[in-house]
Amino acid sequence: MGIAGLSFLVAEDEPTQQTLVVKLLKTQGAENVYPAGNGREALDILLKQGTGIDVIVCDLQMPGMDGMQFMRRIGEADYGGSVIIVSALERTLLASAEATAKAYGVNLLGVISKPITVAALEGLLGNQGAPQVKVKSRLGAAQSFTAAEIAEGLDRDQFEAYFQPKIELATGRVVGAEALARWRHPKQGIVLPASFIKLIEESGKIDDLTSVMLGKGVAFCSAFDKAGLNTVVAVNISLMSLNRGDFADRVSEIVQGQGLGAERICLEITETAATSNLGGTALENLTRLRMMGFGLSIDDLGTAASSIQQLTHIPFTELKIDRSFVANSTTDKTAMDVLKASLDIARQLKIKAVAEGVETLEEWNVLQELGCNLAQGHFIAEAMDAQAYVAWVRSLSMEPIFHSSNSPVQAKSR
Repeated sequence: MGIAGLSFLVAEDEPTQQTLVVKLLKTQGAENVYPAGNGREALDILLKQGTGIDVIVCDLQMPGMDGMQFMRRIGEADYGGSVIIVSALERTLLASAEATAKAYGVNLLGVISKPITVAALEGLLGNQGAPQVKVKSRLGAAQSFTAAEIAEGLDRDQFEAYFQPKIELATGRVVGAEALARWRHPKQGIVLPASFIKLIEESGKIDDLTSVMLGKGVAFCSAFDKAGLNTVVAVNISLMSLNRGDFADRVSEIVQGQGLGAERICLEITETAATSNLGGTALENLTRLRMMGFGLSIDDLGTAASSIQQLTHIPFTELKIDRSFVANSTTDKTAMDVLKASLDIARQLKIKAVAEGVETLEEWNVLQELGCNLAQGHFIAEAMDAQAYVAWVRSLSMEPIFHSSNSPVQAKSR
């Protein structure tokens, strides 16, 4: 899609650059172009214009509120249009900014190094298709809850498990699913973890959520068996849970209570736990869980050196490669090098590698060519409730998962 007919917001503090970009866009037929000198001015314009802004063109280095702070704010506010970053910063910083924006849930079309050109703009807009014009009216503030609301939600069993499939890249088989927390709020509907995880951790309720997710993940795994699906379910566990002396026994009791074998559950150590100096209790629990037959996965490998160090003294069976390295591997040499190194570590340790957040066929092809074992992400399927997950797997006799040759391969449940 070209520039003509779209409305733009240009966040750029340097007057000459701002004027240049505004003139360039108007000359190419943009309906409306709104200039802003920093992130704070840009937010004010978004509040006034609502759904009228199709694309934001944003610099990174700005006074008052810089580009990265602005990305966080529009991510929190669920801005549904598209964003293009334009900056003169070095490539490594641009790659970091790109990864951060995507982590905030921003619909980032790409990054352009200054000076901006019509060809570069049209290239991004054309390659990505029409921007998602769905700006929400609450741009001024992120969705927020109180600790009391979350405690009430836990007491009333409002937290549920949604399941995102994990696919074997070599065969297209469905080999498992990750259980992801969702809050079915009585007024707000389905609430994603970004709106409640931090507060749950701060209020000391993360162990309660871990117990809920473990119980539901195991129960649904048993239900999947009855539906004819032999699925391994992965459940995230917190550092607080790991530090409980009876945690391994509690997990074993929950699983045995559903008549499942330990090998049917994979416990994913969250990023906070993986990058901490684990004490004796946590290490004991992890070792005992592995001795019992549970799978152990280290999440977000590559985001911290300490997480890689943990691989040397915890009996992991799986490592997960952070989304940022998967996405940027197609355009950034450093990200590709990290991706390859992560896969090499997995091979040397004889454990499986899982690529998180696979969103495009190009990323799927790269991972398959590099020999990655498993993948999950929106390209395959979004997280869904248990009933929808069963229906999705059963539908795979008609819905293909693509291989690098672009030929369809029928995905199968193991």
